[in-house]
Amino acid sequence: MLHIKSAKYVADYTIWVAFDDGTSGEIDLNGELHGPVFEPLKEIAIFQKVSVDPELETVVWPNGADLAPEFLKGLHNKQSQQARVAQLL
Repeated sequence: MLHIKSAKYVADYTIWVAFDDGTSGEIDLNGELHGPVFEPLKEIAIFQKVSVDPELETVVWPNGADLAPEFLKGLHNKQSQQARVAQLL
């Protein structure tokens, strides 16, 4: 089971996350926050308050919004691959 070890705000809708499998990196959540619980996060001041729930070991915000480590890992892998392809072009 995948867990988040640490997370921090970077800029705009980007966070940096460290997974317990040893990988880490930036994840752009712009366009990924859908549904009522994520509406408050559209305000950068609230989005910046990202943290890791020590019990669940996932990314959370004070309003109760959270994102599963598996979702974040998939998004990280996708964005990393897109960045590598872009460098080749």
